Amino acid sequence: MFELIISVCMVGEPQHCKDVHLTYMGNVPTPYKCMAVGQPEMAKWSNTNPGWAIQKWRCGRVDVARKEA
Repeated sequence: MFELIISVCMVGEPQHCKDVHLTYMGNVPTPYKCMAVGQPEMAKWSNTNPGWAIQKWRCGRVDVARKEA
């Protein structure tokens, strides 16, 4: 299973950053599918978190991404 990892920073405090892990309902079987599904998911997240700005993003396997964070 893959998840979307977005690096976000506060709009008013750009030095305050964090990684956010978004997992999908259901299983996204390939990195390509994660990238395709990821853009609308980031838009949803961004709309519900207006104080944060997305700086970069990537897809990773759930088990590997958690160990790297």
